[in-house]
Amino acid sequence: MQLAIRDVNQGPFLTQVLRFGRESEHLSDQQLGQIKGKAVLMSLKFADKYYNKYKMHLLEQAAHDVIGVVSLGLLELSQRDTAKALALLQAPEGPIKPFQKGWSMLISVSAKQPGGNSLYGDVDARLLDKISSPPDVEEWQGWQEYEKALVEHNKARLMSLIDQHFFACENDHPTMEDKLAEALLYRILCGNGSGAAKLKVKQDLKRKLAREIELQEKWYDTDYLAAQLELLLAELPSELIAGLRQELSKGFVPNLLHTLGFVRQYQLLQQENAEPEKLDNFEMRAGLKHPLLGWPLYHDF
Repeated sequence: MQLAIRDVNQGPFLTQVLRFGRESEHLSDQQLGQIKGKAVLMSLKFADKYYNKYKMHLLEQAAHDVIGVVSLGLLELSQRDTAKALALLQAPEGPIKPFQKGWSMLISVSAKQPGGNSLYGDVDARLLDKISSPPDVEEWQGWQEYEKALVEHNKARLMSLIDQHFFACENDHPTMEDKLAEALLYRILCGNGSGAAKLKVKQDLKRKLAREIELQEKWYDTDYLAAQLELLLAELPSELIAGLRQELSKGFVPNLLHTLGFVRQYQLLQQENAEPEKLDNFEMRAGLKHPLLGWPLYHDF
């Protein structure tokens, strides 16, 4: 297993830390040998568990995987501080603790595999491949790939959380913005204008609009809608709200206001006892002209 000492800021973080240790004379030949020795043993164990340790190219792949995972864990544990990272490698357990940390990080952002786990148990094989680092690589993108996976993981978690918290029925909305818009519109219309109304979305909005919802003029204001959005968001975990805000377009509130304008026209047709087909056609034509953000997707014949 080669742990090449490259130029500054090149290669995986493990390589950068070793280079720093040698250049600063804080890492002796003996210590470097011990770190490499532990890394070789880790690679053999990894190959024995996941590959065929008697096939050289697979043993090399295991070494690349170990380098990448250790680099990931080192970055997190040291907070990108090379001196702290070096101290971690010089500890009695050497690269083992950083590897364990990196592996747990990969598990935490790996999507559950349909029909069972991947080759690497709870770690997504495609993600590990992106983290893995050959000894001759000049630029390691492992941390960036982990951050991408973390963003996608948080998105999936948010989507699931929004479904559980705001919906009492299944919904086919493809984005968080669409889901959140329907939840907010439902609360405003069925909860007397309040984004804080403890209501979960059901497939009854169109029927309620025909029979019991009285639209209020104060709802037709972007500041008012923005305030109700904040009340809605306040119910979600604070650490996820920032990510959710990034998913909302600048036109979220204005588009919701446009949908409320459509709601007024739709209700007038209902009050005129329009046939379901006429309502459906009106909805379709309006949606083609301008997306009806927050309007439910189901048909109410």
